[in-house]
This record gives sequence, structure tokens and C-alpha cells, in this order.
Amino acid sequence: MTPLPDWLTPLPDAVEQRALDAWAIETHGIPGVELMERAGAALAEACAALVPEGEIAIVCGGGNNGGDGFVAARLLLEQERQVRVLLVADDTAYTGDAKTNLERLGAQHFPQFAPELLDGVSGVLDAMLGTGFSGEPREPISTAIAAINAARVSDPNLTVIACDVPSGVNASTGEVLAEAVQADRTVTFHAAKPGLLIAPGKRHAGRVTVIDIGIPEADQPVTPTIGRIHPAVRDQVPRRAAGSNKFNVGSVIVCGGSKGLTGAPVMSAMAAARAGAGYVTLAVPASVGAIVAGRLLEIMTVELPDDGDNGLKRGTSRMVVERSARAGALVLGPGLGRQPATIGFARAVASYVKVPLVLDADGLNAHVEEEALEGLSKREAPTVLTPHAGELARLLHVQPAEVDAGRLEAARACAQRSGAIVVLKGDDTIVAAPDGTAAISPGDAPALATAGTGDVLAGITGAFLAKGLDPFTAACAAVMIHLKAGRIAARDVGEEGVIASDVIAALPKALARPQRDGARQRPRRSGGKD
Repeated sequence: MTPLPDWLTPLPDAVEQRALDAWAIETHGIPGVELMERAGAALAEACAALVPEGEIAIVCGGGNNGGDGFVAARLLLEQERQVRVLLVADDTAYTGDAKTNLERLGAQHFPQFAPELLDGVSGVLDAMLGTGFSGEPREPISTAIAAINAARVSDPNLTVIACDVPSGVNASTGEVLAEAVQADRTVTFHAAKPGLLIAPGKRHAGRVTVIDIGIPEADQPVTPTIGRIHPAVRDQVPRRAAGSNKFNVGSVIVCGGSKGLTGAPVMSAMAAARAGAGYVTLAVPASVGAIVAGRLLEIMTVELPDDGDNGLKRGTSRMVVERSARAGALVLGPGLGRQPATIGFARAVASYVKVPLVLDADGLNAHVEEEALEGLSKREAPTVLTPHAGELARLLHVQPAEVDAGRLEAARACAQRSGAIVVLKGDDTIVAAPDGTAAISPGDAPALATAGTGDVLAGITGAFLAKGLDPFTAACAAVMIHLKAGRIAARDVGEEGVIASDVIAALPKALARPQRDGARQRPRRSGGKD
């Protein structure tokens, strides 16, 4: 696997993190018990800060996660805090470093977990299931998870802290197959894990704090396949120079539109222009050409022969393919419609166009038929697909709920089958490559939850492809700039009132390089939100 670019902060999955732990212990001679001590100390510090008063229940599982909890309990007791240690495994089952730290707590016998033992506590530390967990929690852990969540609901002042990952969340994928702990804060070690940034796991993690426990950074034997997109990716976008002209800074064609759906292609085209493309052309059905042309000043328009409500005429695809030969990228699908003739048009254009292609909206819907998705892998030029969960479900012939439950797996499967870069949109937007490499958006831009912002993202992606970026970098840069523009728009007009055109207007500011003193800041390896 090729190392991640430096604008992706590595997010090791469970297998990769286990290998890093073993490497630190075996190659660098760092005792496992010392790593556990550092992790437990960070947990104790978080508990003391987040729960300054009252008793803290520490619910400990049978593995190293429980061992981290034992360390935290000992250190909090040394600070004369009230601590209630509850076990979800028999105390004779602990081995290795976890057993060592159980013994360091003293000779007392700790009670097995029962829901009523949470009564009266001010905080709960979930130290039950660690990064190696997958599947559904079993008893008695499943009962403990339900009880912790019920206590949190009944007492809004109760603070729940998760050790490394909330119990019930798959740290590698974010999948939650049954109930999982709903944490207010997750304290994770060495680096953030993918499942803390991918829904639904992301929704259980609360605020994520990453703690350095001393695993060396240099010459690590593990190459993570997943990374968190860092703002430094914007430096990959080519900038206009003194000798630039409107053609060599990026020429984009947007093809879409139909009766009642003229806004989508207009927004894509305007977004491409605001994202730095020097020459943008909008190709739309002739029946809506006058409507579209009246809304644009800087965008050229081309009218495509159509039959009104029946879609584009036979042979129209040749016009778009020939015109695209002079462009740097084509965005196909926004507002295109789903008439049979139009579906055939979209399939033909995607098959024959020789330039980088962004398929969005109805461009994606045109490829839901059997083997149509796989047919995209035969294209000579790069392809980027930008589906939301419903569109991806149609492409994969599954239910949207299946995509929502396993977003990383679904995005990777689509990328592998199509040979394309897949941008699965959401607060945790995932960019997946056919080789399994994936990038995760930092998210936290609720202002983007409004109609048309997907069309904006497609236009930005087209602009970056036309500037010559490779498709994975172009997609990741587009996701980050789109996110930044959404945050700027929220700041300027208020989060609840943002519309897609506000995001377009904010793109120049989002693209502007920040003024920095000294060297450009590189992404931290930790990948946390703090």
C-alpha cells in the first residue's frame, strides 16, 4: 500500500493499531504496562476535569481496556476521589498487564456490574470494549451498555467518558450493530481511529481527545489505509500565475438540467467558476436554455436538442463528447432527469468522453442497471462519483439503511467495482479509492445540510480535476474546500439560514491560503478533534 499523502492524518484501524502497539513493545522495548499506565493517567485526568465533583463509576471489561480503567481508578483514588469500580468480567479472568493493574488497586473484591450500581454517580468511565471489538456486544456487557445510556438519559448532568472507543462501536469502521455507549467524550490513544469519525460511530464518540502514549513516530512498520483530510490539502490546488489564461487554469463543462431542475446545473457551473476554473460551459436541454442563460453572466451555455418532457434526442451525446474534448473535465448529471432517452444519453456520454468525469445525481442514477457500474471501470480517463447514501444504495442494489450502517464498506465496494473515486457525502464524507485507500472529512459543518450543496461539491470537484489534480487529491481537496465554505457561510449569514448559493459565494475565501508565520503547519498524526 502506498503511504498516505502528508495532507492525510493517519487513522490506524484495529489491526494496524495492534501492530503498532506490538512494535513499540517488542522493537523499542517499551513495556506494555507502561503504555497502559500512560493511557490510564490520561483517562484519570479527563475524569477529574470533566467530573470535578461526585463519585465516578469505572466499568471495566476483561481486556486491556479494563486495564486502562484500573489505572485510572487507582490514580483517582490517590487524588482522594470517590470511585466505584464495576466489573463486567470475573476478576479471575484478567491476565497480563490488566491483571497487574487490578492487583495494584489492592486486595478488595470489586462487584460485578448491575444497573442499580450506577445510582448516584456523577460520571461513568466506559472501559469495557476496546479497538479490537466487532459485531454485537454480548452479556453482561450489553446490559451494561443499555444501563449506562439509560442513566445518561435520566440524568442530563451525568458525564460519560469512553476509553479509546465507546463500547459497541467498531473502531475500524464506525459500525454499530446493536446498542453502543453514548459518550460525551472519548479519550483515545496514539491516534484517532476511523470508527470515531465515521457514522454511526461518530455520533457515539462525542468530543474526541487523542493522547500521545509514547509510541514512536519514526519508521513505523504500519502503513494505514485511512486518513483524516487536513486543511493542508488546499495547498495541492494549482493557483493562477502571472502568465495564466482562462483556458490553462481549468476548463469545465457541466451537463445537466431539465424542466423544473434548472437550479442544479447552474449551481454546479457557478461553483466550478468560483473554485477557480477559468472557463465554464453549461450544456442544457434546449427547452430550458433560455431559463438557464438568463441566470448566468460569466458561464457559457450550449443548448442540446431535446423533446421537452421526453428527454434528450438520439445522437445528442456526440455533441457533448466532442465539445468535452476541448475541456479539462466534465460534470455530468445535476438536474438531468430520468427519462429513458436521457438515461441512455448519460450512459453514452460517460462511456465515450475522454476527459476526467464527475458523475453526480442523475448521472449516477443512469448507472443503476446491472453491470452499468462496472462498465465505468473501462473508461480511459479518471472518474469521480459523488453519491449520497440513497444514490449509493441504488448503485449497489441494497437498501439505504445498509449503506448508513456500513458507510466505509459501501464506499469501498463501489470504488472497487467502478474503478472510480467515490465520494460518499455526509457529515463524515468518505473519499474511497479502488485500492482501498480512504479519506474522511473532519465534518462538523451542519450548514451544508441544505438543498443544492451536493451540486456545489460536484462543480468544485470538476474544477480541481480540470486543473490537473489526480482524482483522489481533487476529490479530497473539493471536500475540504466545500466544508470550509460551508463554515464561512454559516459565520456570515447564520447556520440555519445558509443556502447553496451562500456556499458558492464563500468559495474564494475558503480557497485563500491562510497567512502563516514560518513554515506551513503539517497535520498532526493524532487526527483528533482537539
